[in-house]
Amino acid sequence: MANGQQSGKENLDTFLLWKITQTDDTYKEMVYRGQLNRSDIAIACGFGKSALRQNPAIKDELEKLEDELREREILPSKSEERIEKEIRPKEFDQSATGNTLNKRRLSKLEQENIELQAKVRELERKLEKYSELGDVIGELGMMPR
Repeated sequence: MANGQQSGKENLDTFLLWKITQTDDTYKEMVYRGQLNRSDIAIACGFGKSALRQNPAIKDELEKLEDELREREILPSKSEERIEKEIRPKEFDQSATGNTLNKRRLSKLEQENIELQAKVRELERKLEKYSELGDVIGELGMMPR
């Protein structure tokens, strides 16, 4: 079994080989939101999307490739807002964890509510059936057959 560095090197070699075999037309088909579709690249290379994000060598090569494609006008150029967003560090949202927990709890409560409403409807049908039976017994004084 290969260690992380060996598999990372193998993934880089696979990516570089894939990059060489592509044409401008295939790159154009892979454009998604102004960049190359990471899922398509990972599938074509035979490794996970995490390799594209976590392997610094692949990440650098992919950025170089995208910059080169922008120069050749295959990819759209980066807007100032996007460049600024990439440079600026992402702010940590402290409420995100709480929001996730609240959403999970809300989903659970909604499911429980649906189940309880179904149970209430079933019990109301049974009550209606037995209340009619009780009315008949009250009027006749005996049980109908």
